[in-house]
Amino acid sequence: MARSREESRFRHPRHERRGEARLPGVLATLTAILLYVALPQQLLVAPRYVLPALELLLLVPLVAVNPKRLTRQTRISRVLSLSLVLLIGLSNLTSLGILIHALVSSEVKDGGQLLVAALQVWLTNIIVFGLAYWELDRGGPVARTQAPRAELPLADFRFSQDENDDAVQEVADGASGSSDWVPTLPDYLYVSVTNSTAFSPTDTMPLSTRAKLLMSVESIAALLTSLLVIARAVSVLH
Repeated sequence: MARSREESRFRHPRHERRGEARLPGVLATLTAILLYVALPQQLLVAPRYVLPALELLLLVPLVAVNPKRLTRQTRISRVLSLSLVLLIGLSNLTSLGILIHALVSSEVKDGGQLLVAALQVWLTNIIVFGLAYWELDRGGPVARTQAPRAELPLADFRFSQDENDDAVQEVADGASGSSDWVPTLPDYLYVSVTNSTAFSPTDTMPLSTRAKLLMSVESIAALLTSLLVIARAVSVLH
């Protein structure tokens, strides 16, 4: 069985596979946009539909370039994809800052509304940082499946699959070296979830400085949301 898997890998090398599916990335982006639209007006950094409209304008050409599978990348599409993630991230962090300021200045009296807003900000935080990790690691989703491994940029994250080659056979068969495995969006969303709940890396380690900085910002934002915002909301409810 191990031999047949190895032979299959060489018949279909990673860089000749179809690229990663476009739909998960689109759904994650749309979810983040909808969560922002649903925030209370006082937490928005601009009129309600201005930033979402801009984000949709950035998303449309990205879908046009790769409507079903992420197989093509241009310099413009790369800039657009990174700009989209940056815009969503900055707007969400700004909303978190406004929310914290409102708490400190006692401007928010509705504890129920505050709890819902905190949850929205926290969920968006998970999504946007998952998208950021996905867009940056090893050159992005297109490069990870289309470029030969020898030409990939240095990894920003070390997944458990990257070091399982010497494990028991049924584990080693799924390792990066044995199966030519590469992470996809669900893997990066999982990293984001664990970082937002544990406030530290778990089974996936950041390697680059930018990955460590991003995970630090995400952890601090999640910590502020959990300890300050939710705690204050519960106290208001009581």
